[in-house]
Amino acid sequence: MRQEAARRFGLTPGRVRQAATTFIQGTKVGEIYDNQKIFDVVVWGIPEIRGNIDALRDLRIDTPSGANVPLGDVADIQVVATPNIVKRENSSRKIDISCNVRGRDLGSVAREIESAVLAIGFDREYHPEFLGEYAAREQSQRRLFAIAGLSLLGIVLILYSDFQSTRLSLILLLSLPFALVGGVLAAFFTGGVLSLGSLVGFVTVIGIAARNGIMMVSHYRHLEAEEGEVFGRNLIIRGAQERLAPILMTALTTALALLPIALGGSKPGHEIEHPMAVIIIGGLVTSTVMNLFLMPVLYQLFSRRGRA
Repeated sequence: MRQEAARRFGLTPGRVRQAATTFIQGTKVGEIYDNQKIFDVVVWGIPEIRGNIDALRDLRIDTPSGANVPLGDVADIQVVATPNIVKRENSSRKIDISCNVRGRDLGSVAREIESAVLAIGFDREYHPEFLGEYAAREQSQRRLFAIAGLSLLGIVLILYSDFQSTRLSLILLLSLPFALVGGVLAAFFTGGVLSLGSLVGFVTVIGIAARNGIMMVSHYRHLEAEEGEVFGRNLIIRGAQERLAPILMTALTTALALLPIALGGSKPGHEIEHPMAVIIIGGLVTSTVMNLFLMPVLYQLFSRRGRA
């Protein structure tokens, strides 16, 4: 009804909005220079009009025909909640809704919020986006998985180029998952939440386990090729004994360096370091046991089959 009245008087929405804005918010019409200072000259309505809805409805504005009509006849005047700041990104308006998580892990809460929001039907040209720490963590995890996959491929190629044996390369490659058992158990007993720091810890454990396994197998081959040790039980025991000190030294120095962070708990600033330290310490236990007890057995079994 009011839109029809506005069109009848020749008033466009922009003209009505400009007149109302001048009385309520003010319009800059010029500047005054005084003592090297600049003062804006603003035209606006008196306080009795700006703070009174009934007075605004009775406010008369000029029309193109020269007549004037009450503002309430050509516009709806209400007090409604509106954003103080209109934010834009990529030429589109946006509204940020943020929350903090307490008492639960960020991943499960973010997934519940995402599923609930996606279940809501949005009008055309409206869409939700999930940003913040959770989105950054998901992106970092995908990048970490890609780098870890390329690293494993590189490890396989290096192993094969060094040992020139598919059998020995597969022994080392298939033994790596056993080194992760301690990290999985450590994550389970500390809450069962896998964060970005935890994934970094798993990758670190794989690297340490691969390094110790390569060192063990290389020493076995050295004993056979350079020192003339006959393949058998004595070779396996001697190689494990001689590699005991280097493997334990690697595990102990790493674990002792990370022990204060692991025992300190998830304090502010340690959100990434604490889970990483817990995973690495737990993984070091199983990787050390694997390299000292499981790897010699696997080498003896697979090497024997390769020689038969």
